[in-house]
Amino acid sequence: MRQEPDRVDWVRCIPFIVLHAGCFGVIWVGASATAVWTAVALYFLRMFAVTGIYHRYFSHKTYSTSRAGQFILALWGGTTVQRGGLWWAYHHRHHHKHSDDPEDAHSPHVHGFWWSHIGWITSRRNFPTDYSTIRDLAKYPELVWLNRFDTVVPALFALALFGAGAALETWAPGLGTDRWQMLVWGFFISTTALFHGTSCINSMAHLMGRRRFNTSDDSRNSFILAIICLGEGWHNNHHRYQSSTRNGFYWWEIDPTYYGLKVLSWTGLIWGLKPVPRSIMEEAARADHEASIAAAQRASAVHPELSPLAKVVPAAAAIAVATATAAQADLPKKAAGPALHQNVPGQVENPPSSA
Repeated sequence: MRQEPDRVDWVRCIPFIVLHAGCFGVIWVGASATAVWTAVALYFLRMFAVTGIYHRYFSHKTYSTSRAGQFILALWGGTTVQRGGLWWAYHHRHHHKHSDDPEDAHSPHVHGFWWSHIGWITSRRNFPTDYSTIRDLAKYPELVWLNRFDTVVPALFALALFGAGAALETWAPGLGTDRWQMLVWGFFISTTALFHGTSCINSMAHLMGRRRFNTSDDSRNSFILAIICLGEGWHNNHHRYQSSTRNGFYWWEIDPTYYGLKVLSWTGLIWGLKPVPRSIMEEAARADHEASIAAAQRASAVHPELSPLAKVVPAAAAIAVATATAAQADLPKKAAGPALHQNVPGQVENPPSSA
């Protein structure tokens, strides 16, 4: 199947057609504050499952958890309706290995915007999971089961929302919602928004934003995508160093997924959050300094009357990046490159108190 050419398999389109068609149910069920806010809350809770669990744990192992904790995280990830965690991890690791080259399944530079956004998932060649590339995960039969029967959790999740709506309809009629409204808003609308939000990283994070690091692909940093996808918009940072738990390398690079994982680490469910190495932060500081100099030179060429700023701006930028780098002084000195799943000894936060 992996050897087949890329083309739309209309059978694979059926789930997406049903998902999007379900959103039109709002015409009949209407809306209530309870249902709408449930959809919003479930968008962010499940976006965190995509970014913090499927991406930063299953794909990159940027933190640790127990086997039971791993299963709980996999169940949470299953509610996103983005297939199993092993399938997700396999395709994401493949993406990093072949980013923006012909083998990349969802590069907008190779396949175009719409294919990278949604088309690639409908192709038969992208349906299987290559377990040989994710042996660290495939050794757990419970994860393989969830991956093989990836419709079970979404179906149970939809039924739970339907049941919750029925309960609210009976015991809290003042909320003005019911079973069908909760199903349409909580499942269909929220899940559709979640899918397109996640897909924006595939289709847009290699097209819009700025490049801090000179990576081999065209990954970019985007504040807008960071808001939509809870910190995943700092995509160029991530492609430069994928083993860090945080994608926003500086405090001003908003990364809600990292904040959520930090809170989870306080509960003991996860631990060993991996920071950004000092060598990467120093590289980022140099890159930002060089970018500020280039920007000042361009400005002085366009507006010669502002040429004195060409001397002031780089100096100010140097002070800023030096200050930001100093804030990372507690990070280890060990240099590290852009390894896919590099496990750098000593570079963990909050190690577990016992084995």
